[in-house]
Amino acid sequence: MSGPFDLNRWKPGPLLPPRDARDGALVFVVAVLCFLACLTALAALAANRAAEGWTAQLTGSATVVVRAKAGETPDSAAARAAETLAGVKGVVQAQALTKDKAEALLEPWIGRDALVADLPTPRLVTLDLDPKAPATAAALTKALHEAAVDAVVDDHSRWIADIERGAGVARWAALGVFGLIAAATAAVITFATRAGLAARHEVIEVLHHSGAEAPFIARLFQNRFAAMAASAGLLGGLAAVIVGIAARLAGGGTGLTPVLPLAWIDLLAPLPCPLIAALVAGLAARAAALRLLKDMP
Repeated sequence: MSGPFDLNRWKPGPLLPPRDARDGALVFVVAVLCFLACLTALAALAANRAAEGWTAQLTGSATVVVRAKAGETPDSAAARAAETLAGVKGVVQAQALTKDKAEALLEPWIGRDALVADLPTPRLVTLDLDPKAPATAAALTKALHEAAVDAVVDDHSRWIADIERGAGVARWAALGVFGLIAAATAAVITFATRAGLAARHEVIEVLHHSGAEAPFIARLFQNRFAAMAASAGLLGGLAAVIVGIAARLAGGGTGLTPVLPLAWIDLLAPLPCPLIAALVAGLAARAAALRLLKDMP
């Protein structure tokens, strides 16, 4: 070559042909990784939705364990507690459970054989609370104390804390899995970029010494692998949506399972997958290309 390399006249075809024998395998691997990432996102959304539903149910209810005092029957004590709590602000409904219903709740825990007639089964009062302004455990306890009712209020705060903690763990686990998949995708693209540069090392070296700057050559690989990853991300995201639709239909319209509800709007989560895949692949390819070109004399 007699003069410097002219970037305006350069056509990327000879350096990076439109198709390569390894493209199919690379697209398949990236598509599978994107599919797993989208499934992780859908599972995280389902777990978060389930946690919110359970928390809403527990927040909107409370249970009161009533102990009868001397001179009154357990049923009358429970009825008096329900009447007292029904007038507390933030309580929508208070219902005293009969002995049969209380024993039905205890049976799974202690067994039918333990429910003998002489066993002093405590009476329960179930409360439906105002979801916008629920009564607090302190307010309920105060009302019972003023009415001289011996009872213990369970506002389910311990269960709510456990659910929120479990939901947090699920969210962080999903984020960790997503990060690992993104790292695996970047590693695959980096390896493919290195292989592409190695296969065309002589051509790239001639271009480099003829005046083609490293950012220009790196941009060719960046655009090539970004477009490839975008198509793979589209395939993987579409497959995840199909699985989500099948899960909803198989689950009777509720979601992955009855305890992991998946809404139709959650199926929009894979939409950014092609863009994210292209971004990760483009950055990985560019970084790998620049690192290899930097070592050229």
